[in-house]
Amino acid sequence: MVLSGRLLIDTVEQLIARNPSPEVGELTDIDISALSQLDTAGAWFLVDRQKTAAGLGREVAITGANDAQEQMIDTVRQNMPPEDSDAAKPSSLSDHLEAYGRKVVGGLRMTAELVSFLGQVIATLGVIIRHPSRLRLTSVVHHCQEIGVNAVPIVALMAFLIGVVLAFQGSAQLRQFGAEVFVVDLIAISILRELGILLTAIIVAGRSGSAFTAAIGSMKMREEIDAMRTLGLDPVTILVVPRVLALILMLPALGFIADISGLIGGALMSWIELGVSPAVFQTRLVSNTDVWHFGVGMIKAPFFALIIGIIGCYEGMKVGGNAESLGRLTSASVVLSIFMVIVMDALFSVFFAVVGV
Repeated sequence: MVLSGRLLIDTVEQLIARNPSPEVGELTDIDISALSQLDTAGAWFLVDRQKTAAGLGREVAITGANDAQEQMIDTVRQNMPPEDSDAAKPSSLSDHLEAYGRKVVGGLRMTAELVSFLGQVIATLGVIIRHPSRLRLTSVVHHCQEIGVNAVPIVALMAFLIGVVLAFQGSAQLRQFGAEVFVVDLIAISILRELGILLTAIIVAGRSGSAFTAAIGSMKMREEIDAMRTLGLDPVTILVVPRVLALILMLPALGFIADISGLIGGALMSWIELGVSPAVFQTRLVSNTDVWHFGVGMIKAPFFALIIGIIGCYEGMKVGGNAESLGRLTSASVVLSIFMVIVMDALFSVFFAVVGV
């Protein structure tokens, strides 16, 4: 085969279109001494013809290449995809067990790192309690506004709609038994004890937890955290503690707002759907609802806040030097925070059931 002129991506496409299945079984060499131009597509064409001939049991030499062409052909040859015979073998049971074991070990390692990070944050809080001047109060107030004040509209709207849905669905079921008035108990216990604080924590995890990871991760990508350490500043004190403290302070307040909004939504729908007046709703709410239902929700709030803050900041500290890791760890932060909040809520439910609260 003697090639001349330009062997570039457009001419290679024309060659393949004219003769898609060339007979290379009788080919002995390819002479490219007359080529004026050669790009990587042309080099691929030459190497592909060599490999095709080799598959038919013949060796084909590429002759007449200058130094630059020879170097390009060698580079393309080294980066050709592997043969079909080198394809991955079907996974066996041992391979699946190994993959599962690696995931378990990775999960245990991440759990140990999270516990270690939590201990570091608690130790830093202890130092700040002993030396209050080290607390960056301006940063805490800023994060309180971002986490709490700016989240009030979405939290209140979510809780109001949840109250409306509970009243509507509850009335449809209780009306069959003539027990419409018990919809007040259903709304009060559901919102005050579980849904108010749980859904608020989920919203905060998606809104503020992801923001923590993105902000700290961006600083990690730009090597600002390394610069802090070089200057003798502790990133945990400057970046993590103010965010965690702001969450611990603001999540109970947001939970309280969610409780009030949920009760208002439930009372409004009960009035519209069942004819339960606001006065009757209030009277039954005060007389039949134990204050511990509200207390249980408020007790959960600081723990949920600690989980969201620790996971969000921990994932941010793990970000590498590329944007792909930032996006991946931000998503992982939200998913893990919501999962751990639900797990903690289940543990609290079991605990309060055991102690009879």
